[in-house]
Amino acid sequence: MSPAARHATTAELEQPDHEVAVIGAGFGGIGTGISLQRKGIHDFIILDKWDQVGGTWHANTYPGVAVDIPSVVYSFSYEQRGDWSRLFAPGIELQQYAESMVHKYGLRDKLRLGTSITRAEFDERNSLWRLATDGGKEITARYCVMAVGGLERPKMPDIPGVHDFGGTLMHTALWDHDVALAGKRVAVIGTGATSLQLVPAIVDETSHLTVFQRTPIWVGPKFDLEIGPLGRIILGNSRIRSAIRAIATVGIEMAMSGQVAGPAWLINAVRRAGEAPMRRWMRSQVDDPVIREKLIPRYGLGCKRPSMSNEYLKTFNRDDVSLITESIECVTPDGVRTVDGVEHVVDVLICATGFRLWDKGSVPPFPVHGRGGQDLGEFWDRHRFQSYQGVSVPGYPNMFSITGPYGFVLGSYLWMIEATSAHLARAIAETKRRGATVCEIRQEAHDEYFRKCLKRQEKNFLFTDVCAGSNTYYLDQNGDSPFRPTTHGEMYWQNRHYNLDVYRYSTASVVPETVASTAGESVSV
Repeated sequence: MSPAARHATTAELEQPDHEVAVIGAGFGGIGTGISLQRKGIHDFIILDKWDQVGGTWHANTYPGVAVDIPSVVYSFSYEQRGDWSRLFAPGIELQQYAESMVHKYGLRDKLRLGTSITRAEFDERNSLWRLATDGGKEITARYCVMAVGGLERPKMPDIPGVHDFGGTLMHTALWDHDVALAGKRVAVIGTGATSLQLVPAIVDETSHLTVFQRTPIWVGPKFDLEIGPLGRIILGNSRIRSAIRAIATVGIEMAMSGQVAGPAWLINAVRRAGEAPMRRWMRSQVDDPVIREKLIPRYGLGCKRPSMSNEYLKTFNRDDVSLITESIECVTPDGVRTVDGVEHVVDVLICATGFRLWDKGSVPPFPVHGRGGQDLGEFWDRHRFQSYQGVSVPGYPNMFSITGPYGFVLGSYLWMIEATSAHLARAIAETKRRGATVCEIRQEAHDEYFRKCLKRQEKNFLFTDVCAGSNTYYLDQNGDSPFRPTTHGEMYWQNRHYNLDVYRYSTASVVPETVASTAGESVSV
């Protein structure tokens, strides 16, 4: 670089509107805001398409929605509370918890609600991100954080005629509270975790409820309790609450993250030990022997996220509930026709069919262009899902993710948020400390992490015949399992103590027109 170029300063570059733009005002965005503040970074905004915070817990309001791990665990370690109404809190309380954190940590002025991002593009010359909004405006930021969760785009079933249904059609993630189910013939497509919560919650309203099952799900008893005044006093004691949280954490660590992080012999032993008593319990809940066997999975425990419900299986003992296991041929204007030629006439059709978790363009749900205009969705489509600790991808400088591939350890989503938000805040703070404007994960560091993840998963039972026929979302379209194959302890430590030099730090430097005809050179610092 010539002497004249060396004297060019970043003042000659376009300065961003904000230092950090966080996309998503769910727990991921809220946790990121708090992590940034703790690193002394206060020039940030949090954008969200909804008019309230809470993300998933604002969007999902179907009857029966609740957290599926104990509330004392599904909370931030630095913001525990003892006033939950139940051991497994209903969804509305999670949304209120998000609101309370926004208030306590002074994030209200940072929010830009009702703002949808339609495109994100890295400006290499000025070392900033350009975000296009649905209102036609542009927001620029030095750093961009994708805090968009995986439960973002509802997945409608790929069934012929579904949109030709003449009655009321809705997805559980877009629940219409103006629709009355009382006295209606209602059908639910899907038997995943959402259906387990929904079916018992609506069965007393409907005149007849039909449940279409493709794949049965492992169901265990839910030790859910109402937390009364005495319970709140007990949980109000921080020491007792922390002890309960620690015990629950160990249990979840062994039951869930152990499925992918432990040795194969231990995983298989635990799986077999758990299957027999759970199968016995499931059978004890259903009276009819034919229906009972239809509800028992033929794949191994742990191939899909197991769920808990004390009422779901019992609903199939009712005369006004039908379980249909024949494959669906099509949806007609009057109902659902199965391959045996039977048409099941219904008034309301509810799709409890999950989300487009691994589909191209789903997360994030808008185009993201890095260096050279490379589209992130296309990159992952060609090269498989990958990222460094779920946070960074080479070729996408100054961009971080909260829920990237190989970042989430099965368990509490909030544990991951604490880890990945601390990771990115540390990287941004280090970039500022070095006087740099660009921070990008080194290819070799990223590749080494990816290789370790794949190596550790080689003996994962998800890839064996044990899981055949499970239709698990633990596997993507490439047959990979883009979950982090470590314990929560490893995730916590590695995100906070990674070598800062796994990132490359540089400063964009404008080359004066009198010196060169091109601009945007980069100087490492």
